[in-house]
Amino acid sequence: MFIVDCDCHNYWCSATVLEPYMEGLFKDMFVRGERTGPRGAFPHGHRPWFHPEGFARHDVNPVEEDDNYLIMKEKHLDKYSIDVAILTGDEPIEASTLANPYYANALCKAYNDYMIDYWLPKDERFWGSIVVAPQDPHLAAAEIRRVGGHPRVVQVLVSHGAARPYGDPFYHPIYEACAEMGLPFAMHLGGQGGINSTPIGAGPSTFFWETHAILPQTAMTHMASLIAHGVFEKWPGLKVVIIECGVAWVPSVLWRLDANYKALRKETPWLKRLPSEYFKSNIRMSTQPLEQPANIQHLWATLEAMDGENTLMFASDYPHWDYDDVNKLHVPPAWREKIFGLNALDVYTRLPRPMAHAAE
Repeated sequence: MFIVDCDCHNYWCSATVLEPYMEGLFKDMFVRGERTGPRGAFPHGHRPWFHPEGFARHDVNPVEEDDNYLIMKEKHLDKYSIDVAILTGDEPIEASTLANPYYANALCKAYNDYMIDYWLPKDERFWGSIVVAPQDPHLAAAEIRRVGGHPRVVQVLVSHGAARPYGDPFYHPIYEACAEMGLPFAMHLGGQGGINSTPIGAGPSTFFWETHAILPQTAMTHMASLIAHGVFEKWPGLKVVIIECGVAWVPSVLWRLDANYKALRKETPWLKRLPSEYFKSNIRMSTQPLEQPANIQHLWATLEAMDGENTLMFASDYPHWDYDDVNKLHVPPAWREKIFGLNALDVYTRLPRPMAHAAE
């Protein structure tokens, strides 16, 4: 079976790996400026809660920078016969939390150059995501055009924590650049804190597990906003990937969106189809973390209601604490080939299709 892992985090031991890629006053700011974490941390506005065990698996303990790749190769790529690993970085998406958009953009540029220089040449299975700071969409669009043409870059990545819902016309320069470069736009769980709106509707929560369980609230908002503002009418070929935000909520939100659109469609006359139809044609969800009901049939019925056979893509979330084992993913057996690889080929069009045939 051809396997595409849509969420493989390429870690670093220290954010100081970015120093050679920065210059001028922003480099000085990065080296000498205030940090919210320990020495070597990436600058970001921090969350109100802390993970009680740390975010990484406890069997992933790099000492040297190269260990980050070697451990990934041994414990993930080779062990599970991953054919394609789409690198999603880790801390860099936290650039979205910074009030200074110019500094945030400089950090993203440094990360993208580092990722292209250091990670992509290491393994032919690696394909890259370029990170942008959405708080200045024009700078983000310029960055997409600067490095988005690299043949091994396959998507644009931001955090799901944001200052406003992603359908807002404020962000449209980003989608214009994505469409121009032929790249999907992906949002990954993260970016809570700093200038971003709280990801929890009623205000900050207290504990990590409590917060992690209800973080999909923000993804619901972004999905509704992207559809309602007509992003997929303006850019009908644009694919949006929602990563690590759960999936069981999707059918109920689409049911509500369809019902309310039918009753009040005059508010958004630019829409030509039902919200659920835009979802099926333009939005894809990563599997990790799938919900875990006691009766697996309840999950599968939910996945069927969102056309999961065609809208889900496998993600391991390596090396995070709730990493998904390829062999234990709870999806209907008849859907596995599509979810584990074939659906990703339709989204990440730069992945060579012969790779799938070669893996069979």
